Amino acid sequence: MRSARYKLAGVALLCSAGMDQALADNPEHHNGVGSVNDPYVQAMEREIELRTIFQTDAKSSEDNILRQRISYGFSISDRVFLEAYAIGTRLPDQSFELEGYEIETKIQLTEQGEYNTDWGVILEYERQISESIAELATVLVASRQWGNWVGTLNLGIEYEFGSNIRDEIDRFASGQWRYRYREAFEPGVEFYADEFTLGIGPVLTGVIRGNGNNKWHWEAGLIAPLNDTTPDQTLRFLLEWEF
Repeated sequence: MRSARYKLAGVALLCSAGMDQALADNPEHHNGVGSVNDPYVQAMEREIELRTIFQTDAKSSEDNILRQRISYGFSISDRVFLEAYAIGTRLPDQSFELEGYEIETKIQLTEQGEYNTDWGVILEYERQISESIAELATVLVASRQWGNWVGTLNLGIEYEFGSNIRDEIDRFASGQWRYRYREAFEPGVEFYADEFTLGIGPVLTGVIRGNGNNKWHWEAGLIAPLNDTTPDQTLRFLLEWEF
């Protein structure tokens, strides 16, 4: 398993380093801020998740945009988790519209604590409804703990294709560094990077446990730009009910 893990990491890094950029998407219609995934899967786990992104960007027409994802997911083993998302967007002066859907598979590659870093991989397929545009992505996930500090890194390669765009391959990355103050309240910092997005900012996360296997996981973050094509402010929220 150790050698397979290193081979997977090497392939991802080599492909990421060797890619040429093709025809780019319009940066005004792009925001690479999402969430940072951990590599863990729990047996018999089910969840409903709501992600909300609200961006303001006075330097472009893409100001006051709301993006939301709602999903249902479940584990099919103690190593594999499946999740399906419905994706919607509300543009300024327009009503909220269903934009697309996504199917995601998370595979936990190593046992938690088996090595000094825990590893996983995520496979994603996303499809837009109104346009003939689809995306395939592979994300390498790594997480490591130093005392009360936890660092998580996501490295991804994405292939975008369809009759409405020119086919292209992009790479992206996101990371989180947080302090385990208490289970219900963990402060940290996140960064996001892709073809157009480069941002960093504070994040708060926590878990509130209910009866039995019920628990609520929440996240809230504010991402500020480090380049001209990232929105001026991106507020992100996540609420996840596990049962």
